[in-house]
Amino acid sequence: MPLPLILFSCAPDLEALIGDWRAWLAAEKRSSKHTLDAYSRDLAAFLRFLTDHLGERPTLARMADLEAADFRAYLAVRTQEGLSRTSLARAMSTLRGFFKWADRAGTLHNPAITTVRTPRPPRHVPRPLAEDEAVEALSAAAEIQDEPWMAARDVALFALLYGCGLRLGEALELNVANQPLGDTMVITGKGNKQRLLPVLPLVRDAIAAYLDQRPFPPLPESPLFIGARGKRLNPGVVQRQMRRLRVLLGLGETTTPHALRHSFATHLLAKGGDLRTIQELLGHSSLSTTQRYTQVDSAKLIAVHTASHPRDHKE
Repeated sequence: MPLPLILFSCAPDLEALIGDWRAWLAAEKRSSKHTLDAYSRDLAAFLRFLTDHLGERPTLARMADLEAADFRAYLAVRTQEGLSRTSLARAMSTLRGFFKWADRAGTLHNPAITTVRTPRPPRHVPRPLAEDEAVEALSAAAEIQDEPWMAARDVALFALLYGCGLRLGEALELNVANQPLGDTMVITGKGNKQRLLPVLPLVRDAIAAYLDQRPFPPLPESPLFIGARGKRLNPGVVQRQMRRLRVLLGLGETTTPHALRHSFATHLLAKGGDLRTIQELLGHSSLSTTQRYTQVDSAKLIAVHTASHPRDHKE
């Protein structure tokens, strides 16, 4: 599997190993294209650093000889470049995964990376919109577009993010053939894992209205959400529209497309939804990730518990 077009330099033996690693990620781990590209960017950045740090192209032998100080130097350089703690943690996770895989394959052994501590990324509590703000955002999305079909597109996309809790990337990867026609839809998320989601009539109707207006034929294999030239919609366009929307409505800077997904989960939880169900709907592999939503609105959570739990009622 070819590497993405990212500049780096290494010896042929190391390049071949990286190709085998990517093939393993795609075939065995079923990593998505976005994940593969992210891992490749992380590894390419490390190889570029090594080329300067070692004064030569990295080889398998030099990779095996790296010491903990070399990995710490890499972290120091990336920190000076302004990389956040979250990005540093992901970059080191990629390197550890690569070295671990290569060690198991019997190709590259270097235990030094396991001794390097990575700065712990900050834990951000999601900041959802209030229910009335989410509803207003959906209706106002059409007001910031001049083209009627693009206005219908934005309404449909935001309705899908809020009504079904999709990640932006998941929504933009959909093709016309994947549009919801019934009460449920199947979404392929991180790690190519599929999940079944209920679909509200409001979401279904918004997507149908958009497809009726768009000027490009809605062929089954074509992207569901498209840009002005008929190509798959770019995430940056969606983020720009959300910035315009929050200015229009006077919303905070944390109002992003992903905030609609947070709002979906938080509002379900506030209505009494259980964490396991919300975990399945969001496609979280770990319940601890879903549990972050319990910190968002503890007052409503306590109120639901008080009203619903049989042991909370006084005799």
